[in-house]
Amino acid sequence: RESGYLPEAVINFLALLGWNPGNNQEIMSLDELVQLFDLKHCSKAGAKFDFEKGKWFNHQYLQLRSNEELAEQFLPYLEAKGVTADAPIVAKVIGLTKDRVNFVSELWEQVNFFFVAPEEYDEKSLKKRWKEDSPKHMTEMLALLETHEDWSAEGLDNLIMPWIAEKEYGVGIVMNAFRICLVGAARGPHIWNITDVLGKEETLARVRTALEKLG
Repeated sequence: RESGYLPEAVINFLALLGWNPGNNQEIMSLDELVQLFDLKHCSKAGAKFDFEKGKWFNHQYLQLRSNEELAEQFLPYLEAKGVTADAPIVAKVIGLTKDRVNFVSELWEQVNFFFVAPEEYDEKSLKKRWKEDSPKHMTEMLALLETHEDWSAEGLDNLIMPWIAEKEYGVGIVMNAFRICLVGAARGPHIWNITDVLGKEETLARVRTALEKLG
């Protein structure tokens, strides 16, 4: 457990070292392993311990854990980073990102921007995604968002997409710049999932900060 491997993943992985159930099934509960085990399916050759396969098993079982369980395990990592967050919010964030990690300890790299506003901006992302007109686009977008009340994904989409189309700015150009403002890099889940977690006040604050620093 200290190494980050889930107990059920370790059991499943070790059971398949030198044995197989006679089919292509790999993910099996302990009860299934007991029921399916047959010495006839044991290999006479030495078993090969594959660390990458072990990670794969852990990834599979991590996806099966509820977001609430994973949030409980992840909270100490947040505390170590000086972050205080409500468990339901942490669970929501994990639900958006857990498919990208093999271990709970890897979550911070995926979710840090949800809890800490970017202080720097990724140079590669800026070079590729922050265009000459991005400050102008973000200033206009900020003005639209400031007076908009419906902060749902649908509400924001119905506000921003027609504006982009009317201005003929290009969805990718605008939304990639917006992502950089919020995340600090060209990464993360769907943009409206990010704004949902951040909330209106924090979203606007990050855009203002980006305009000050990148203007």
